[in-house]
Amino acid sequence: MPEICRFLGIIISMYYNEHAPPHFHAKYGESRASFSIDELKIIEGAMPKRIISLILEWAFEHRTELLEDWSLAQKHEELKKINPLV
Repeated sequence: MPEICRFLGIIISMYYNEHAPPHFHAKYGESRASFSIDELKIIEGAMPKRIISLILEWAFEHRTELLEDWSLAQKHEELKKINPLV
């Protein structure tokens, strides 16, 4: 699973050839969750609320880049790194 971003102990990744809807995966310690790119909400898993808010803030800022990486992943092309939350 290619890592596309890392910030504040959060790792954001995306699988190749994933199922719809467009989404990304986040890992923080032992917590894991999948987030919808279109709706910016958790679609699977769980995270501490504070971490969810950081992930959603980051995703809102980078939604276009996330959708571009989703498209690349569907074509099995190399994903682009996305800047961390600053």
